[in-house]
Amino acid sequence: MNSQRVRILFVCMGNICRSPTAEGVFRRLLAERQLEQQFEVDSAGTHDYHVGEPPDARSVAAARRRGIDLSGLRARMVDARDIERFDLILAMDAQNLEELRRRFEPSQHGRLALMMSYAIDAPTTGVPDPYYGGSQGFEDVLDLLEQAAEGLLQELLREGDRG
Repeated sequence: MNSQRVRILFVCMGNICRSPTAEGVFRRLLAERQLEQQFEVDSAGTHDYHVGEPPDARSVAAARRRGIDLSGLRARMVDARDIERFDLILAMDAQNLEELRRRFEPSQHGRLALMMSYAIDAPTTGVPDPYYGGSQGFEDVLDLLEQAAEGLLQELLREGDRG
């Protein structure tokens, strides 16, 4: 990869379940491969429901069982500067992708994508919101995000090799 850091923002609705989990999963993957210095990673929500709050306790617990620490993260809302700051903004589902498209100029839409578009043979195009369900939903989110994060990293490394 080139010497410039790749900046990635993971986005869901409230930034307390899916997007902080995606951030944690991707950070762990980077740490395992000793690639932390090549990336800047953050997460945010399209809505301000939980600004300043830590991730949902169920997300924290599920991630902890897989060796991922989300405890230091705090929810924030996507802001207008994010489209300039980040190279790639990955929405957890189509609803949040559409919200991002509404907020940013069409010329900037090339930086927006669905997180699951990086998962090989994914059973779904979106990461389902586990907030109103049971604990299995948080495990399912982790399964999906681990698959997508691996595909994302492989794609970025391939692009870096070409660039």
